[in-house]
Amino acid sequence: MFPEDDYGQRELKCQRKMSLPTFWGNGDQEGDDVGSVQVLASQGRSFAGLCVGQGDLRRDESPPKPSLSAWPSSVAPARSNVTLRCSTPTKDVNFVLRKGGKVLELLQSPDSTEGQAEFHLTDLKSINAGEYTCEYYRKGHPHISSQPSDVLQLLVTGYFSKPSLQAHQRGVVTEGAEVTLQCQRPDTEIVAVMFALLKAGTPMPVQRRSPAGKETDFSLQNVSIGDTGNYSCVYYQTRAPFLASRPSDHLAIRVTGKILHDV
Repeated sequence: MFPEDDYGQRELKCQRKMSLPTFWGNGDQEGDDVGSVQVLASQGRSFAGLCVGQGDLRRDESPPKPSLSAWPSSVAPARSNVTLRCSTPTKDVNFVLRKGGKVLELLQSPDSTEGQAEFHLTDLKSINAGEYTCEYYRKGHPHISSQPSDVLQLLVTGYFSKPSLQAHQRGVVTEGAEVTLQCQRPDTEIVAVMFALLKAGTPMPVQRRSPAGKETDFSLQNVSIGDTGNYSCVYYQTRAPFLASRPSDHLAIRVTGKILHDV
């Protein structure tokens, strides 16, 4: 029988007989002829470089999932830089970044942080586009990992002609009104696309919509002063390699407060 830890999780070990490096969560390596490797069991997955195994950790016993965000935006032009931030309230943990389920990087969070790791993607290329998640495991308990974060879709723009964006309403918009923005792509043969509405200074798309033909409408309902800004749109592939168009020209939306009339 395998020993159990405080979480009721069996610790699985495997033996290797070749002199191959073993990658631990903190990035260190060992090259002994015979060694044991702890399996990181997270819903049946294991880290690259570690033995494949499956623990019996139940989903409700795993640590809470972290959050994954992109800065300055999850929609970025080719050759730019993006930072992916994985955050959790839990301290003293190590982080794992995955793309499409495959491990890209392991990071040890500094002791001074409140459970946050930054993964830097530089000089973005089409290969960097895709679906990312992150997870973490407690130091000293590498076989107990959290549930993965919600998927963050990173879009790298500049691979198709830009769409056009126009508003159905012209001029200044009053608070509480509804604004409809129409994004239209050129006549191309790209299939399986989605449209995304972007707002300058916002790290995530404001909305995503399936097209009706080669266009789609975005509806901003009950607008407020905070909706004032410069908007653009892109269209992108819904499957790998997740290529995205150049952004449309910016469209300025200005929202003013309601005018109060004397009774």
